[in-house]
Amino acid sequence: MRKVELRMNEQRKYEEIKNLVDHGENKKRVALKLGISVRQVNRLIIIYKEKGKSGFVHGNRGKCPTKTLDKSFSENIILLYNTKYQDFNFRHFTEYLDEEENIHVSYNFVYKTLSKAGILSPKARRRTKKEFKKQQLLQEKKINLAMSNEEIETIVNHEISLEDSHPRGEKPKYFGEVIEQDGSIHLWFGGVKSCLHLAIDKATSTIVGAWFDKEETLNGYYHVLFQILTNYGIPYSFLTDNRTVFNYMLLNPDKRTSEKDVLTQYGYACKQLGIELKTTSVSQAKGLIERTNGTFQGRLVNELKLNGITTIEEANKYLTEVFVPKFNSKFAMNYQKFQSVFEPSPSKEKINYTLAVLTPRKIDNGNSIKYKNKYYQPYLNSELKCFMPKTECLVINAFDGDLLVTIDDKIYELKELSRNERFSKNFEQVPVQSEKKKYIPPMSHPWRLTAFKDQIQKAHTNHVYA
Repeated sequence: MRKVELRMNEQRKYEEIKNLVDHGENKKRVALKLGISVRQVNRLIIIYKEKGKSGFVHGNRGKCPTKTLDKSFSENIILLYNTKYQDFNFRHFTEYLDEEENIHVSYNFVYKTLSKAGILSPKARRRTKKEFKKQQLLQEKKINLAMSNEEIETIVNHEISLEDSHPRGEKPKYFGEVIEQDGSIHLWFGGVKSCLHLAIDKATSTIVGAWFDKEETLNGYYHVLFQILTNYGIPYSFLTDNRTVFNYMLLNPDKRTSEKDVLTQYGYACKQLGIELKTTSVSQAKGLIERTNGTFQGRLVNELKLNGITTIEEANKYLTEVFVPKFNSKFAMNYQKFQSVFEPSPSKEKINYTLAVLTPRKIDNGNSIKYKNKYYQPYLNSELKCFMPKTECLVINAFDGDLLVTIDDKIYELKELSRNERFSKNFEQVPVQSEKKKYIPPMSHPWRLTAFKDQIQKAHTNHVYA
Protein backbone atom coordinates (compact mmCIF):
# COMPACT_ATOMS: atom_id res chain seq x y z
CA MET A 1 0.00 0.00 0.00
CA ARG A 2 1.34 3.40 -1.02
CA LYS A 3 2.30 5.70 1.84
CA VAL A 4 0.24 8.93 1.91
CA GLU A 5 2.18 12.09 2.80
CA LEU A 6 0.17 15.15 3.74
CA ARG A 7 1.28 18.74 3.98
CA MET A 8 0.92 20.70 7.21
CA ASN A 9 -2.49 22.22 6.43
CA GLU A 10 -3.82 18.95 5.01
CA GLN A 11 -2.54 16.98 8.04
CA ARG A 12 -4.34 19.36 10.40
CA LYS A 13 -7.65 18.95 8.55
CA TYR A 14 -7.24 15.19 8.55
CA GLU A 15 -6.59 14.99 12.31
CA GLU A 16 -9.52 17.28 13.22
CA ILE A 17 -11.99 15.38 11.01
CA LYS A 18 -10.66 12.03 12.27
CA ASN A 19 -11.21 13.09 15.91
CA LEU A 20 -14.67 14.41 14.99
CA VAL A 21 -15.73 11.11 13.42
CA ASP A 22 -14.07 8.82 15.96
CA HIS A 23 -14.89 10.71 19.16
CA GLY A 24 -17.98 12.69 18.20
CA GLU A 25 -16.74 16.24 18.73
CA ASN A 26 -18.77 19.39 18.00
CA LYS A 27 -18.91 20.31 14.28
CA LYS A 28 -19.15 24.05 14.93
CA ARG A 29 -16.03 24.00 17.11
CA VAL A 30 -14.11 22.07 14.41
CA ALA A 31 -15.30 24.55 11.80
CA LEU A 32 -13.98 27.46 13.88
CA LYS A 33 -10.62 25.73 14.38
CA LEU A 34 -10.19 25.10 10.67
CA GLY A 35 -11.71 28.43 9.58
CA ILE A 36 -14.30 26.81 7.31
CA SER A 37 -18.07 26.45 7.30
CA VAL A 38 -20.09 23.58 8.85
CA ARG A 39 -21.18 22.57 5.33
CA GLN A 40 -17.50 22.16 4.36
CA VAL A 41 -16.96 20.06 7.53
CA ASN A 42 -19.75 17.73 6.40
CA ARG A 43 -18.09 17.37 2.99
CA LEU A 44 -14.75 16.50 4.63
CA ILE A 45 -16.48 13.87 6.79
CA ILE A 46 -17.86 12.17 3.65
CA ILE A 47 -14.38 12.26 2.03
CA TYR A 48 -12.82 10.73 5.16
CA LYS A 49 -15.32 7.89 5.26
CA GLU A 50 -14.96 7.12 1.51
CA LYS A 51 -11.22 7.64 0.87
CA GLY A 52 -9.58 7.86 4.24
CA LYS A 53 -6.33 9.76 4.57
CA SER A 54 -5.65 9.90 0.83
CA GLY A 55 -8.79 11.96 0.32
CA PHE A 56 -7.13 14.97 1.97
CA VAL A 57 -4.38 15.20 -0.66
CA HIS A 58 -4.98 18.21 -2.94
CA GLY A 59 -6.33 17.14 -6.33
CA ASN A 60 -3.82 19.23 -8.34
CA ARG A 61 -0.78 17.79 -6.65
CA GLY A 62 1.69 16.41 -9.20
CA LYS A 63 -0.17 17.97 -12.14
CA CYS A 64 1.34 20.68 -14.36
CA PRO A 65 -0.59 23.92 -14.84
CA THR A 66 -2.42 24.27 -18.14
CA LYS A 67 -0.20 27.25 -19.07
CA THR A 68 3.05 25.33 -18.49
CA LEU A 69 5.38 25.59 -21.49
CA ASP A 70 6.82 22.50 -23.09
CA LYS A 71 10.40 21.62 -22.14
CA SER A 72 11.38 22.10 -25.77
CA PHE A 73 10.86 25.86 -25.28
CA SER A 74 13.58 25.95 -22.64
CA GLU A 75 15.90 23.83 -24.75
CA ASN A 76 15.38 26.08 -27.80
CA ILE A 77 16.00 29.22 -25.76
CA ILE A 78 19.24 27.84 -24.31
CA LEU A 79 20.37 26.69 -27.78
CA LEU A 80 19.60 30.08 -29.36
CA TYR A 81 21.47 31.94 -26.66
CA ASN A 82 24.56 29.73 -26.87
CA THR A 83 24.74 29.96 -30.68
CA LYS A 84 23.02 32.90 -32.37
CA TYR A 85 22.55 35.40 -29.53
CA GLN A 86 25.65 34.75 -27.47
CA ASP A 87 26.72 37.65 -25.18
CA PHE A 88 23.28 39.36 -25.43
CA ASN A 89 22.04 40.52 -22.05
CA PHE A 90 18.86 38.73 -20.96
CA ARG A 91 16.53 41.70 -21.54
CA HIS A 92 17.90 42.29 -25.03
CA PHE A 93 17.72 38.55 -25.74
CA THR A 94 14.05 38.44 -24.66
CA GLU A 95 13.23 41.28 -27.05
CA TYR A 96 14.85 39.49 -29.98
CA LEU A 97 13.06 36.24 -29.13
CA ASP A 98 9.78 38.14 -29.47
CA GLU A 99 10.73 40.16 -32.58
CA GLU A 100 12.86 37.76 -34.63
CA GLU A 101 12.20 34.19 -33.39
CA ASN A 102 8.44 34.50 -32.69
CA ILE A 103 8.95 33.05 -29.19
CA HIS A 104 6.75 34.99 -26.78
CA VAL A 105 7.98 34.39 -23.25
CA SER A 106 8.49 36.66 -20.27
CA TYR A 107 11.80 38.04 -19.06
CA ASN A 108 11.44 36.04 -15.81
CA PHE A 109 11.05 32.80 -17.76
CA VAL A 110 14.18 33.54 -19.81
CA TYR A 111 16.10 34.55 -16.70
CA LYS A 112 15.18 31.40 -14.76
CA THR A 113 15.77 29.12 -17.75
CA LEU A 114 19.25 30.46 -18.49
CA SER A 115 20.19 30.70 -14.82
CA LYS A 116 19.29 27.03 -14.23
CA ALA A 117 21.47 26.18 -17.23
CA GLY A 118 24.43 27.91 -15.52
CA ILE A 119 24.39 30.98 -17.77
CA LEU A 120 24.91 34.40 -16.21
CA SER A 121 23.93 37.62 -17.95
CA PRO A 122 26.94 39.69 -19.11
CA LYS A 123 25.25 42.74 -17.56
CA ALA A 124 24.50 41.11 -14.21
CA ARG A 125 25.00 43.26 -11.12
CA ARG A 126 27.67 42.68 -8.52
CA ARG A 127 25.24 41.19 -6.02
CA THR A 128 23.92 38.72 -8.62
CA LYS A 129 27.44 37.76 -9.69
CA LYS A 130 28.40 37.24 -6.07
CA GLU A 131 25.40 34.96 -5.36
CA PHE A 132 25.91 33.09 -8.65
CA LYS A 133 29.55 32.46 -7.80
CA LYS A 134 28.58 31.34 -4.29
CA GLN A 135 26.14 28.76 -5.69
CA GLN A 136 28.79 27.50 -8.11
CA LEU A 137 31.30 27.09 -5.28
CA LEU A 138 28.68 25.19 -3.25
CA GLN A 139 28.06 22.80 -6.13
CA GLU A 140 31.80 22.32 -6.61
CA LYS A 141 32.08 21.72 -2.81
CA LYS A 142 34.78 24.39 -2.49
CA ILE A 143 32.73 25.97 0.28
CA ASN A 144 30.08 24.63 2.63
CA LEU A 145 27.42 26.13 4.87
CA ALA A 146 29.38 25.11 7.94
CA MET A 147 31.92 27.85 7.19
CA SER A 148 31.58 31.25 8.80
CA ASN A 149 30.33 34.17 6.74
CA GLU A 150 33.75 35.81 6.85
CA GLU A 151 35.40 32.74 5.34
CA ILE A 152 32.80 32.54 2.58
CA GLU A 153 33.11 36.26 1.80
CA THR A 154 36.88 35.93 1.55
CA ILE A 155 36.57 33.12 -0.98
CA VAL A 156 33.83 34.75 -3.03
CA ASN A 157 35.76 38.07 -3.04
CA HIS A 158 32.95 40.60 -3.02
CA GLU A 159 35.14 43.66 -3.58
CA ILE A 160 35.49 45.36 -6.98
CA SER A 161 37.97 47.88 -8.31
CA LEU A 162 37.18 51.58 -8.54
CA GLU A 163 37.35 51.45 -12.36
CA ASP A 164 34.36 49.06 -12.42
CA SER A 165 32.18 51.27 -10.20
CA HIS A 166 30.03 54.18 -11.34
CA PRO A 167 29.00 56.46 -8.46
CA ARG A 168 25.70 58.22 -9.01
CA GLY A 169 25.75 61.98 -9.63
CA GLU A 170 23.16 64.72 -9.90
CA LYS A 171 21.46 65.41 -13.22
CA PRO A 172 21.01 68.91 -14.66
CA LYS A 173 17.58 70.45 -15.00
CA TYR A 174 17.43 71.49 -18.67
CA PHE A 175 17.71 69.60 -21.94
CA GLY A 176 20.98 70.64 -23.57
CA GLU A 177 22.54 72.02 -20.40
CA VAL A 178 25.28 69.35 -20.26
CA ILE A 179 26.20 67.02 -23.13
CA GLU A 180 28.65 64.27 -22.19
CA GLN A 181 30.96 63.01 -24.95
CA ASP A 182 33.36 60.12 -25.18
CA GLY A 183 34.96 57.72 -27.63
CA SER A 184 34.83 53.94 -27.18
CA ILE A 185 37.47 51.88 -29.00
CA HIS A 186 36.19 48.32 -29.36
CA LEU A 187 35.78 45.40 -31.76
CA TRP A 188 32.47 46.74 -32.98
CA PHE A 189 32.36 44.98 -36.37
CA GLY A 190 34.52 43.33 -38.99
CA GLY A 191 37.10 41.95 -36.56
CA VAL A 192 39.03 45.28 -36.53
CA LYS A 193 38.96 47.80 -33.73
CA SER A 194 37.17 51.08 -34.45
CA CYS A 195 36.01 54.00 -32.35
CA LEU A 196 32.43 54.95 -31.57
CA HIS A 197 32.10 58.67 -30.88
CA LEU A 198 29.08 59.19 -28.66
CA ALA A 199 27.25 62.19 -27.17
CA ILE A 200 24.40 61.95 -24.63
CA ASP A 201 22.30 64.60 -22.90
CA LYS A 202 22.76 64.29 -19.16
CA ALA A 203 19.27 65.50 -18.18
CA THR A 204 17.22 63.17 -20.40
CA SER A 205 19.71 60.39 -21.28
CA THR A 206 18.98 61.06 -24.97
CA ILE A 207 21.65 60.06 -27.50
CA VAL A 208 22.10 63.26 -29.52
CA GLY A 209 25.00 62.15 -31.70
CA ALA A 210 26.87 58.97 -32.67
CA TRP A 211 29.51 58.22 -35.30
CA PHE A 212 32.02 55.50 -36.13
CA ASP A 213 35.59 56.29 -37.21
CA LYS A 214 38.77 54.27 -37.45
CA GLU A 215 40.22 56.03 -34.41
CA GLU A 216 39.18 58.67 -31.89
CA THR A 217 39.67 61.71 -34.12
CA LEU A 218 38.62 65.30 -34.63
CA ASN A 219 36.66 64.18 -37.70
CA GLY A 220 34.57 61.77 -35.60
CA TYR A 221 33.67 64.42 -33.02
CA TYR A 222 32.93 66.91 -35.81
CA HIS A 223 30.35 64.46 -37.23
CA VAL A 224 28.76 64.12 -33.78
CA LEU A 225 28.66 67.92 -33.39
CA PHE A 226 27.16 68.21 -36.89
CA GLN A 227 24.31 65.88 -35.86
CA ILE A 228 23.70 67.89 -32.68
CA LEU A 229 23.66 71.25 -34.50
CA THR A 230 21.43 69.95 -37.30
CA ASN A 231 18.88 68.00 -35.21
CA TYR A 232 18.71 69.97 -31.96
CA GLY A 233 20.65 73.24 -32.10
CA ILE A 234 23.53 74.74 -30.14
CA PRO A 235 23.88 73.21 -26.63
CA TYR A 236 25.03 75.09 -23.55
CA SER A 237 28.09 72.98 -22.63
CA PHE A 238 30.09 69.84 -23.36
CA LEU A 239 31.72 67.58 -20.76
CA THR A 240 34.52 65.43 -22.17
CA ASP A 241 37.71 63.72 -21.13
CA ASN A 242 41.20 65.18 -21.52
CA ARG A 243 41.77 63.96 -25.06
CA THR A 244 44.08 65.97 -27.29
CA VAL A 245 41.11 66.73 -29.53
CA PHE A 246 39.73 68.94 -26.74
CA ASN A 247 42.70 69.90 -24.59
CA TYR A 248 46.27 69.94 -25.88
CA MET A 249 49.58 71.44 -24.80
CA LEU A 250 53.07 70.06 -25.11
CA LEU A 251 55.08 69.98 -21.91
CA ASN A 252 58.19 71.25 -23.66
CA PRO A 253 57.56 74.84 -24.92
CA ASP A 254 60.41 74.55 -27.43
CA LYS A 255 58.62 71.75 -29.30
CA ARG A 256 55.30 73.56 -29.67
CA THR A 257 54.53 74.27 -33.31
CA SER A 258 51.53 75.64 -35.14
CA GLU A 259 51.27 72.33 -37.04
CA LYS A 260 50.44 70.54 -33.78
CA ASP A 261 47.75 73.06 -32.86
CA VAL A 262 45.29 71.50 -35.30
CA LEU A 263 44.31 69.31 -32.33
CA THR A 264 42.79 72.29 -30.50
CA GLN A 265 40.34 73.19 -33.25
CA TYR A 266 37.32 71.48 -31.71
CA GLY A 267 37.59 73.92 -28.84
CA TYR A 268 38.06 76.73 -31.36
CA ALA A 269 34.84 75.72 -33.14
CA CYS A 270 33.00 75.53 -29.79
CA LYS A 271 34.18 79.04 -28.99
CA GLN A 272 32.74 80.39 -32.25
CA LEU A 273 29.38 78.72 -31.50
CA GLY A 274 29.34 79.88 -27.86
CA ILE A 275 29.52 76.35 -26.38
CA GLU A 276 31.28 75.95 -23.05
CA LEU A 277 33.80 73.11 -23.17
CA LYS A 278 34.76 71.36 -19.91
CA THR A 279 37.25 68.51 -19.64
CA THR A 280 37.99 66.03 -16.86
CA SER A 281 40.42 63.17 -16.36
CA VAL A 282 38.10 61.38 -13.88
CA SER A 283 35.86 58.88 -15.65
CA GLN A 284 33.41 58.80 -12.71
CA ALA A 285 32.68 62.49 -13.31
CA LYS A 286 30.94 61.53 -16.57
CA GLY A 287 29.49 58.23 -15.47
CA LEU A 288 26.43 58.45 -17.75
CA ILE A 289 28.41 58.27 -21.00
CA GLU A 290 30.67 55.57 -19.52
CA ARG A 291 27.68 53.36 -18.66
CA THR A 292 26.11 54.09 -22.04
CA ASN A 293 29.28 52.89 -23.76
CA GLY A 294 28.91 49.63 -21.86
CA THR A 295 25.27 49.32 -22.94
CA PHE A 296 26.25 49.94 -26.57
CA GLN A 297 28.98 47.32 -26.35
CA GLY A 298 26.46 44.84 -24.96
CA ARG A 299 23.78 45.53 -27.59
CA LEU A 300 25.21 47.18 -30.71
CA VAL A 301 28.03 44.66 -31.30
CA ASN A 302 25.58 41.78 -31.40
CA GLU A 303 23.10 43.62 -33.63
CA LEU A 304 25.81 44.57 -36.14
CA LYS A 305 26.97 40.95 -36.17
CA LEU A 306 23.41 39.70 -36.55
CA ASN A 307 22.82 41.98 -39.56
CA GLY A 308 26.11 41.02 -41.22
CA ILE A 309 27.58 44.54 -41.08
CA THR A 310 31.36 44.64 -41.64
CA THR A 311 32.12 48.10 -43.09
CA ILE A 312 32.21 51.47 -41.38
CA GLU A 313 29.77 52.99 -43.88
CA GLU A 314 27.13 50.32 -43.22
CA ALA A 315 27.75 50.59 -39.47
CA ASN A 316 27.20 54.38 -39.45
CA LYS A 317 24.01 54.00 -41.48
CA TYR A 318 22.61 51.35 -39.13
CA LEU A 319 23.75 53.33 -36.09
CA THR A 320 22.05 56.61 -37.03
CA GLU A 321 18.94 55.27 -38.78
CA VAL A 322 18.05 52.19 -36.72
CA PHE A 323 19.91 51.71 -33.46
CA VAL A 324 19.98 55.22 -31.96
CA PRO A 325 16.23 55.94 -32.51
CA LYS A 326 15.34 52.54 -31.03
CA PHE A 327 17.74 53.09 -28.13
CA ASN A 328 16.26 56.52 -27.32
CA SER A 329 12.69 55.23 -27.44
CA LYS A 330 13.57 52.45 -25.00
CA PHE A 331 15.98 54.07 -22.54
CA ALA A 332 15.78 57.88 -22.85
CA MET A 333 13.20 60.19 -21.34
CA ASN A 334 11.02 62.30 -23.60
CA TYR A 335 13.14 65.43 -24.06
CA GLN A 336 10.14 67.37 -25.33
CA LYS A 337 8.76 67.36 -21.77
CA PHE A 338 11.90 69.14 -20.54
CA GLN A 339 12.66 72.81 -20.89
CA SER A 340 15.38 73.18 -23.52
CA VAL A 341 18.37 75.52 -23.46
CA PHE A 342 19.42 74.67 -27.01
CA GLU A 343 19.93 77.73 -29.19
CA PRO A 344 18.39 77.65 -32.69
CA SER A 345 20.33 75.67 -35.28
CA PRO A 346 22.75 77.72 -37.42
CA SER A 347 22.47 77.76 -41.18
CA LYS A 348 23.96 74.88 -43.15
CA GLU A 349 26.65 77.17 -44.54
CA LYS A 350 27.69 78.33 -41.08
CA ILE A 351 27.82 74.76 -39.75
CA ASN A 352 29.82 73.65 -42.77
CA TYR A 353 32.49 76.32 -42.39
CA THR A 354 32.52 76.35 -38.58
CA LEU A 355 33.33 72.64 -38.38
CA ALA A 356 36.48 73.22 -40.37
CA VAL A 357 40.12 72.29 -39.93
CA LEU A 358 42.29 75.40 -39.98
CA THR A 359 45.94 75.02 -40.94
CA PRO A 360 48.49 77.88 -41.33
CA ARG A 361 50.53 77.80 -44.56
CA LYS A 362 52.81 80.05 -46.64
CA ILE A 363 52.77 80.89 -50.34
CA ASP A 364 55.79 79.34 -52.12
CA ASN A 365 57.80 80.70 -55.04
CA GLY A 366 55.36 79.20 -57.54
CA ASN A 367 52.35 81.04 -56.04
CA SER A 368 51.11 77.72 -54.65
CA ILE A 369 50.15 76.26 -51.29
CA LYS A 370 51.15 72.72 -50.37
CA TYR A 371 48.42 70.95 -48.38
CA LYS A 372 48.29 67.19 -47.74
CA ASN A 373 51.00 66.52 -50.36
CA LYS A 374 49.06 68.38 -53.06
CA TYR A 375 49.55 71.86 -54.52
CA TYR A 376 46.77 74.43 -54.69
CA GLN A 377 46.47 77.98 -56.03
CA PRO A 378 44.14 80.78 -54.82
CA TYR A 379 41.34 81.95 -57.13
CA LEU A 380 38.72 84.68 -56.86
CA ASN A 381 35.79 84.62 -59.30
CA SER A 382 37.67 82.06 -61.47
CA GLU A 383 40.65 84.42 -61.69
CA LEU A 384 44.09 83.40 -60.41
CA LYS A 385 45.45 85.64 -57.66
CA CYS A 386 49.19 85.98 -57.11
CA PHE A 387 51.02 86.87 -53.91
CA MET A 388 54.55 87.40 -52.74
CA PRO A 389 56.48 84.29 -51.65
CA LYS A 390 56.32 83.45 -47.93
CA THR A 391 52.99 85.28 -47.56
CA GLU A 392 51.21 83.78 -44.54
CA CYS A 393 47.74 82.32 -45.09
CA LEU A 394 45.22 80.05 -43.40
CA VAL A 395 43.85 77.00 -45.22
CA ILE A 396 40.21 76.22 -44.35
CA ASN A 397 39.16 72.60 -44.91
CA ALA A 398 35.34 72.80 -44.57
CA PHE A 399 33.23 69.99 -43.13
CA ASP A 400 32.02 68.93 -46.61
CA GLY A 401 35.59 68.89 -47.97
CA ASP A 402 35.66 72.30 -49.67
CA LEU A 403 39.01 74.08 -49.51
CA LEU A 404 39.32 77.83 -48.99
CA VAL A 405 42.17 80.09 -47.94
CA THR A 406 42.27 83.44 -46.14
CA ILE A 407 44.99 85.88 -47.17
CA ASP A 408 45.08 89.44 -45.82
CA ASP A 409 41.59 89.05 -44.35
CA LYS A 410 40.06 87.95 -47.65
CA ILE A 411 38.72 84.53 -48.61
CA TYR A 412 39.81 82.81 -51.80
CA GLU A 413 38.91 79.54 -53.45
CA LEU A 414 41.62 76.87 -53.69
CA LYS A 415 41.98 74.85 -56.87
CA GLU A 416 44.25 71.85 -57.13
CA LEU A 417 47.25 72.22 -59.41
CA SER A 418 47.58 68.95 -61.32
CA ARG A 419 51.00 67.74 -62.41
CA ASN A 420 49.67 67.12 -65.92
CA GLU A 421 46.65 68.56 -67.69
CA ARG A 422 43.76 66.19 -68.26
CA PHE A 423 43.30 67.26 -71.90
CA SER A 424 45.68 68.52 -74.57
CA LYS A 425 44.67 71.67 -76.42
CA ASN A 426 46.75 70.66 -79.46
CA PHE A 427 45.70 67.04 -79.92
CA GLU A 428 42.31 66.64 -78.18
CA GLN A 429 39.01 68.43 -78.13
CA VAL A 430 38.59 69.94 -74.72
CA PRO A 431 35.05 69.27 -73.40
CA VAL A 432 33.09 72.37 -72.51
CA GLN A 433 31.83 72.21 -68.95
CA SER A 434 29.61 74.77 -67.30
CA GLU A 435 31.51 75.43 -64.11
CA LYS A 436 29.23 75.95 -61.15
CA LYS A 437 30.05 79.03 -59.13
CA LYS A 438 31.40 78.04 -55.75
CA TYR A 439 29.88 79.57 -52.64
CA ILE A 440 32.37 81.70 -50.71
CA PRO A 441 31.19 82.78 -47.27
CA PRO A 442 31.49 86.38 -46.09
CA MET A 443 34.42 87.45 -43.96
CA SER A 444 32.20 88.10 -40.93
CA HIS A 445 33.31 84.73 -39.54
CA PRO A 446 36.53 84.98 -37.45
CA TRP A 447 38.70 83.06 -39.91
CA ARG A 448 41.37 85.72 -39.97
CA LEU A 449 44.89 84.47 -39.51
CA THR A 450 45.56 86.92 -36.70
CA ALA A 451 42.50 85.70 -34.75
CA PHE A 452 43.62 82.10 -35.11
CA LYS A 453 47.15 82.94 -33.94
CA ASP A 454 45.74 84.78 -30.93
CA GLN A 455 43.70 81.69 -30.05
CA ILE A 456 46.79 79.47 -30.27
CA GLN A 457 48.81 81.81 -28.08
CA LYS A 458 46.03 81.98 -25.51
CA ALA A 459 45.77 78.19 -25.46
CA HIS A 460 49.49 77.78 -24.75
CA THR A 461 49.65 80.59 -22.22
CA ASN A 462 46.48 80.04 -20.19
CA HIS A 463 45.74 76.39 -21.08
CA VAL A 464 42.19 77.41 -22.04
CA TYR A 465 40.60 76.40 -25.32
CA ALA A 466 37.01 77.58 -25.17
